[in-house]
Amino acid sequence: MENVLFCWIFFTLGWTLTDGSEMEQDFMWHLRKIPRVVSERTFRLTSPTFKADTKMVLDRVCGIECQKELPAPSLSDLEDSLSYETVFENGTRTLTRVKVQDVLLEPTQNITTKGALVRRRRQVYGTDSRFSILDKRFLTNFPFNTAVKLSTGCSGILISPSHVLTAAHCVHDGKDYIKGSKKLRVGLLKMRNKGGGKKRRGSKRSRREANGGDKREGTKVNLERDKAGRRRRKESGRGQRVAEGKPSFQWTRVKNTHIPKGWARGGRGEAALDYDYALLELKRPHKKKYMELGISPTIKKLPGGMIHFSGFDRDRADQLVYRFCSVSDESNDLLYQYCDAESGSTGSGVYLRLKEPDKKNWKRKIIAVYSGHQWVDVHGVQKDYNVAVRITPLKYAQICLWIHGDNANCTYG
Repeated sequence: MENVLFCWIFFTLGWTLTDGSEMEQDFMWHLRKIPRVVSERTFRLTSPTFKADTKMVLDRVCGIECQKELPAPSLSDLEDSLSYETVFENGTRTLTRVKVQDVLLEPTQNITTKGALVRRRRQVYGTDSRFSILDKRFLTNFPFNTAVKLSTGCSGILISPSHVLTAAHCVHDGKDYIKGSKKLRVGLLKMRNKGGGKKRRGSKRSRREANGGDKREGTKVNLERDKAGRRRRKESGRGQRVAEGKPSFQWTRVKNTHIPKGWARGGRGEAALDYDYALLELKRPHKKKYMELGISPTIKKLPGGMIHFSGFDRDRADQLVYRFCSVSDESNDLLYQYCDAESGSTGSGVYLRLKEPDKKNWKRKIIAVYSGHQWVDVHGVQKDYNVAVRITPLKYAQICLWIHGDNANCTYG
């Protein structure tokens, strides 16, 4: 019954977007020329101590009304915030200064949706609307297979054969790198072999880190029923399969991590939530389908005003959890929403499904990174939201630079 309900919601959302020519014209991905972020000079820094504690909530976040009163950032401010640190697997660290070209500086424009309700301090608001992805047909296929788990307890999303996008606070508290990030690993949802279903042996560390260390996982009987109400008992014992909704992971080391200076202030000012994103380069490329980046449209350009993301919420025993919800408010850099989520889902990629111009197919792209629950200043009053950091044209250009090493492939987005 749960599968039927999930499928109905999932596919209903998809089909409602394609009903009518006006809808198709309004909700499209439009390629546009983006600013250039160019590496200027790289400096070697002292190695971090990796002693910071994980900090999921910032002390103070400038909210929508607060941001309206701020002047537009200068070009030098943007270049300082978009400069970035890189920490390598061996613990060494560098700082790269960047130049921003072809950017049009405009006054800060923020859109506020009137009448947003004040909520209680919870990450799950009212009725829990999250869906645990238990069926392997969904779990190991796009878009759900793009979700990954970090060894620090966060989530992330695959955006290239070698790169994972996540939240910066999952590896750095704004002043130093957190404990455990020195030997950072990424857990990819493991797909079963097409052959004889033999169990692939990994390192002892990988088996321990696949959360659970439960040796019985591969032999438990999956009680979930198919449409005919039957499930062959013997299938639950083949290899490392999903048992009782718990995925198995293939853990991969992280080769290096990029964090914008807008977040990694190192004690020189407060970390800016606008820059709570990081890129992880894997030591070994994966062979899974990944999700491309897209530039975040305004609320009016979101089909139904809805966003989607999947992550590994800690209260769901390592199940992959999917959710969708409407966006309440937005600023130039942030989406304010009440998507039901718990710790562990932070760092998830927020995505949309829009139509590609001059094509019949629809495509999902990542338009934000889920940052988690934050208190923000609204008219001098602290209100709580679940916040996502938008992929703006400048951030798109920066992340593209991190992936490719130069800006040759980052002209349009």
